[in-house]
Amino acid sequence: MQSLLFLFTALFAAGLFFILAEVLKLPAIGAAKAMLSAGKEDKKAAKTVEAWLMSGAVKLSKYIRMDEYKKSRMTNILKAAGIPMTPEVYSAYAIVKAGAILLGVIPSLVLLPLLSPVLVILALLTYFKESKRADEQLREKREQVESELPRFVATIEQTLKASRDVLAMIEAYKKNAGSAFAHELDVLTADMRSSSYEAALTRCEARLNSPMLSDVVRGLIGVLRGDDSAVYFQMLTHDFKALELQRLKGQAQKIPPKIRVFSFVMLMCFLFTYLAIIAMEIVSSLGNMF
Repeated sequence: MQSLLFLFTALFAAGLFFILAEVLKLPAIGAAKAMLSAGKEDKKAAKTVEAWLMSGAVKLSKYIRMDEYKKSRMTNILKAAGIPMTPEVYSAYAIVKAGAILLGVIPSLVLLPLLSPVLVILALLTYFKESKRADEQLREKREQVESELPRFVATIEQTLKASRDVLAMIEAYKKNAGSAFAHELDVLTADMRSSSYEAALTRCEARLNSPMLSDVVRGLIGVLRGDDSAVYFQMLTHDFKALELQRLKGQAQKIPPKIRVFSFVMLMCFLFTYLAIIAMEIVSSLGNMF
């Protein structure tokens, strides 16, 4: 009986999906995958489930309203994080993904009622995770860029002794930069060639919203204006080195708790080895005595 009920639920859900897809004029899976893969930086193929969810999010985004400040802020965050979505589609995607998990409550109430609270909690966690995904990606990207800024500033300090060409400095460093920082420098150099140098640097600063990058941009703008920025970059190099040491110490402090677990396991292994040897010697001694 339960198998027939499960089969009926699955067929009913599939039929309802195809009817709604026809009514809502959802695009085909191949077209949806192509649209999703077109704007991605990593060029990974979009999954079928992701394509379905994105199609629903595009339809739902028409009914989502945002104030101008929130929309502008979300647009900047999505652009800096490399997520090719509008703020409305991004918010709708989180709702649709959580709603898709929440739909599993309907069959679980019939087949396994105890699973229903788990699905509700999972849907809520999924919604909050998807809502914060852009902020997390931007934070990771900002950390990757900031980890390279001390070396970048030190390079600028040495280059200023021979040249004051800001674009040439950035082009030279871009060849040895990491992936995240190299991408930002690519965007910056392209922007500098097509517009004002100062405006391009200001836009680069606004994209990541990093205090360390703001200090670097302020110094580069001073170089463009003809200021003697050699002392400024010397002080900036010293400060960034101190921040880099502080960051490395913070990472080093996180390592001992992880190692402590494995050290405890190794200690227990040594103890069990000695105890096993002692137990074998006691058993053999008892055998000789009797």
